[in-house]
Amino acid sequence: GKGHCLLEMPTGTGKTVCLIALITSYQYAHPETGKLIYCTRTVPEMVKCISELKRVIRYREQCVGSEGGKLLALCLSSRRNMCIHEGVMAESEREAVDTACRNLTASWVRKKGDSELCDFYESFDSEGDNASMPYGIYSLDDLKEFGREKGWCPYFLARNILPRANVIVYNYQYMLDPKVSTLVSKELEQESIVVFDEAHNIDNVCIEALSVTLTRESLNSSAR
Repeated sequence: GKGHCLLEMPTGTGKTVCLIALITSYQYAHPETGKLIYCTRTVPEMVKCISELKRVIRYREQCVGSEGGKLLALCLSSRRNMCIHEGVMAESEREAVDTACRNLTASWVRKKGDSELCDFYESFDSEGDNASMPYGIYSLDDLKEFGREKGWCPYFLARNILPRANVIVYNYQYMLDPKVSTLVSKELEQESIVVFDEAHNIDNVCIEALSVTLTRESLNSSAR
């Protein structure tokens, strides 16, 4: 039957690999099953999840042959963790990276025709629906390497590929933060199997997502 499950185990006892092995095996046996969306709190946890997934699928290939490796799995993180544009990556803060990216890729910037654009985004955008990826399990580093080989933006490529992926690993915010989830996860939630790693952090993530921080500078600006 369908429902929710809470799994609690001590650190280091194999929660991640147990869940990945169970759910991906079920997907393999029942191809009509929806995506596995694995939500993590930090990038290192994301890296660990992808590493475990690679191990599980390698073992499955040993057991059932190359058919067992026909799976598309990828990570999605912030622009700061996925960008390969040297000018944008010169920025250190996440907000500055996001702003620099939008200044090169936003539709209104591109329409002006007299501004510097991102070659990686332009190359990706020119491919349209042909911008696809072969079967594989792609970490953030794998995506950036693939992007450099193709000359495509890894961030926008990953977002474009999400509907076709069997397994998605991304940050809590992409599922819980309304400002982000409506852009990224709206079409994924209905038929997906969603796992929240380190789920005791969910309340703090929700509080943070729905909180507003007012600085003295903001208050002074609003009073003018």
